[in-house]
Amino acid sequence: MNQQSAIAVVELDLAAPEGPVLGLRAAPGADEPVPGDVYALVRVAGRPAATVLGRYEAGEDPAEVLAALAAKRLTDGTAPVADAERLAAAEPPRAAAPPRASVIVATRERPGSLARALDSLLAQDHPDHELVVVDNAPRTSATRDLVTGAYAGRVRYVREDRPGLAAAHNAGVAAAGGEVLAFTDDDVIADPRWLTALAAPFAADPGLGCVTGLILPARLTTPAQILLESHGGFAKGFAPRLYDPARPPADEPLFPFTAGSFGSGANMAFRASALRRAGGFDPATGTGTPARGGDDLYAFVAVLAAGHRLRYTPDALVWHHHRETWQDLRNQAYGYGAGLTAYLTATLVRRPALLPALLARVPRGLAHARTMTAERGGGSDGVPGEHGTRHHPWPASLSRLERRGMLYGPLGYLRARMNGASR
Repeated sequence: MNQQSAIAVVELDLAAPEGPVLGLRAAPGADEPVPGDVYALVRVAGRPAATVLGRYEAGEDPAEVLAALAAKRLTDGTAPVADAERLAAAEPPRAAAPPRASVIVATRERPGSLARALDSLLAQDHPDHELVVVDNAPRTSATRDLVTGAYAGRVRYVREDRPGLAAAHNAGVAAAGGEVLAFTDDDVIADPRWLTALAAPFAADPGLGCVTGLILPARLTTPAQILLESHGGFAKGFAPRLYDPARPPADEPLFPFTAGSFGSGANMAFRASALRRAGGFDPATGTGTPARGGDDLYAFVAVLAAGHRLRYTPDALVWHHHRETWQDLRNQAYGYGAGLTAYLTATLVRRPALLPALLARVPRGLAHARTMTAERGGGSDGVPGEHGTRHHPWPASLSRLERRGMLYGPLGYLRARMNGASR
């Protein structure tokens, strides 16, 4: 991989799309910016609106440089904040108060990053919520000691000895008491308004089963982190979106089986009753099992298949600490591919009524996935580098790894079931 200088990550607050600037600060968990490349989340009146990538030199005001870039993006018709009519149609009516929520964080032997995540979750402005940490197949007492010591009385501790993210999530579901069950990872920092933004849509829409939110990079300091973000990362854009099984989206002919477009497991919430009726997460999927992933995708489709709607809202923001090394990126690439076909296999095995629709879409779905592995997302949202250019080309070796993972996924899922992970 080509060497790449670190990119500072900041937040730029604007009063309106064309300014004035209200403030510029380092993103949570990021270093203070220095002259050079800067990746900025642009907030307009406090709400996430776009990202921009700029560069400033010594003696220049970074806020002025980034504000000029932001004004161009937010007024040229490509950013969702400039399309008021579309935003009004996509957003739900405001509810008086979000419902009671439980935040579930599954973790394994990462007390340092877990503490950072918990600190951000304890600072949420949601008026009625609990925090549940699920210690998955622990090798040491480090997680238990942290939660029952430094966070005693503020965070609940649950131990789940079956390995796998889905099993851990199901243990959290069983222990949680909220009407809304929110899930995030131990390597994120949650925006103070994250949980309120994620939970409020459930009060406004009784037919809503799931809400997902925006995931942005906390740091862009290594070539692996920059490469991942330059090809889409985990972000799903800044346009609110409603997915309704009664009205399949015209621009997604493979709906609902392209579940990766709905969101990611690091930032998702479910109506507790809908998730439980759908059977929760398939414990033969997810990180920590032979399937390698797909637990979140399976849950998205399970809830949609039951007739519930799914909403994506960029107002619900978490900052994700991407893996730092080239080997981490290789592992992620393989895991993405495996998780995709593992979740499709899980859907076929556990929801045979979906078999006709799934079989009709699988060939096109796999072709679509292969295309996505080559392009990795959209370059119009201010990512570091434009797709198809020499700046950050997606290595063919990673695309090959994803395809190998896709071939392995069904076998990994079946192995997990044979090992007893399906219950």
